Amino acid sequence: MSEGWATRLDALEEKAAFAEDTLDQLNAVIIRQQAQIDRLLRELDTLRRQVAAQGAAGAPSLRDELPPHY
Repeated sequence: MSEGWATRLDALEEKAAFAEDTLDQLNAVIIRQQAQIDRLLRELDTLRRQVAAQGAAGAPSLRDELPPHY
């Protein structure tokens, strides 16, 4: 194999390694973001159930309560 081909092959291997590293980093970010999304969805579900339970219990609406300065 000539030196030109070896140089081109080395450059391609370097680019492939860089692309693989970038892909691994992006996968880690996606995994972390999905975990955050899952946690936020669970928290939102909990809050929705709390609001529904308060409404079912006949709790007064915050819109019906006037702040002290009125």
